[in-house]
Amino acid sequence: MRNLLTGRVAIVTGGGKGIGRAISLGFAAAGARVVLAARDSAELEEARQQCSALGTECISVGTDVQSHEQVRAMVRTTIERFGAVDILVNNAGIAGPTAEIENMKIEEWEATISINLTGPFLCCREVLPGMKQRRKGRIINISSITGRRPLLMRAPYAASKLGLVGFTRTLALEAGPYGITVNAISPGATAGPRLERVIEAQAQAQNRSKEDVATDLSAGAALKRFVQPDDIAATAVFLASDLARNITGEDCNVSGGLYMW
Repeated sequence: MRNLLTGRVAIVTGGGKGIGRAISLGFAAAGARVVLAARDSAELEEARQQCSALGTECISVGTDVQSHEQVRAMVRTTIERFGAVDILVNNAGIAGPTAEIENMKIEEWEATISINLTGPFLCCREVLPGMKQRRKGRIINISSITGRRPLLMRAPYAASKLGLVGFTRTLALEAGPYGITVNAISPGATAGPRLERVIEAQAQAQNRSKEDVATDLSAGAALKRFVQPDDIAATAVFLASDLARNITGEDCNVSGGLYMW
């Protein structure tokens, strides 16, 4: 997929690790100039160095997507450095609590919604004026199949991710007349540290072994395996490219067949 994104400028929130880092690397390999945004400065700088090693210009901007001011500063820094924002990937997110509703703290609910749903809204709000003016742009929201396929004791995460799908479809309708596409990617269980933490929390909450929980998650998929971060990255590169110029308002499942729709 080399050169698919040559000359484009992409912001990837949550770009320091996991799926976000994989997407950033995928964009850099495809020729894009990448702005990596996240809260953890050490992880962010390591990811930036990896992206830059692929031969494209990349910068990192410390950003908490819950903050209006920090999101504005991130977009302003991008425009000052590169002139425009062509691609926005709203990947920053948290797993949220694993608990039954009656045992959940309101602060845990609000934090999950704030980062996973309000954060993408704030980021989109800042990049849309420039995209509309240039009459082009790509917005990709990282959702989850958990938004439509229940995962025990993960209500705020599920609510935020299904809300993100609704946000994607509505924004696609609003932005379409300006040549802007807006799509979501819904990963299935994706290998990495976050999935390991989710499995551990589910095992503790259900009084089961981690091995049994992991087996249940992978066995439910048609391909009987977990998704890899690079699988999500490849889909994001495609949606950000001209190959997907007539795809908008879609929710693309990358789940190994764990969810089919």
